[in-house]
Amino acid sequence: MAKINLLPWRENLRKQRQQHFMLALGATVVVAALLVLAANFFMNQQISGQENRNEYLRGEIRKLERDIQRIEELEEVRENLIARKNVIEQLQSSRNLMVHLFNQMAQTVPEGITLNSVRQNNEQLTLVGTSESETRVSDYMRNIESAEWLSQTQLNIVERAESEGRPGQPYRFELQARVAPPQADQEEY
Repeated sequence: MAKINLLPWRENLRKQRQQHFMLALGATVVVAALLVLAANFFMNQQISGQENRNEYLRGEIRKLERDIQRIEELEEVRENLIARKNVIEQLQSSRNLMVHLFNQMAQTVPEGITLNSVRQNNEQLTLVGTSESETRVSDYMRNIESAEWLSQTQLNIVERAESEGRPGQPYRFELQARVAPPQADQEEY
């Protein structure tokens, strides 16, 4: 039999396998590097997109905050206008109050009573006068309670005056009443 030396063929095969392995290893490294770069690029795109969305949301939030501030300013203006309107309505409703008050006072004062002073503080009316008797003061209080524009009478003082008043009216009195339009009394009850 002839002797064949297979070593160079095996050596060549080994070198070819080593070259293929190195090529495959190099290709794998290149593919892995490309995959890492592609993943990095994709992540950077995702981060950039999210930052753009976040910046857009921040801008919209700033717009909404400006709108909210403007709404608060408008609410304040609205409250001021409502307060002014209420004051004007109150003045309008109480425009004829004094006419009705003097009319009611003239109708409610019974004979034998003289009013010396009348003071008004908001809705509180203080009446000071002289009377022929204590019963006249009681009649006067009943008349005030039945009046449309006067109510809630409260007697503070009834005393015998020593020659202060007019002759024939020895009693001095002070009473308080509430002045209000008739509908204001009905709304309270």
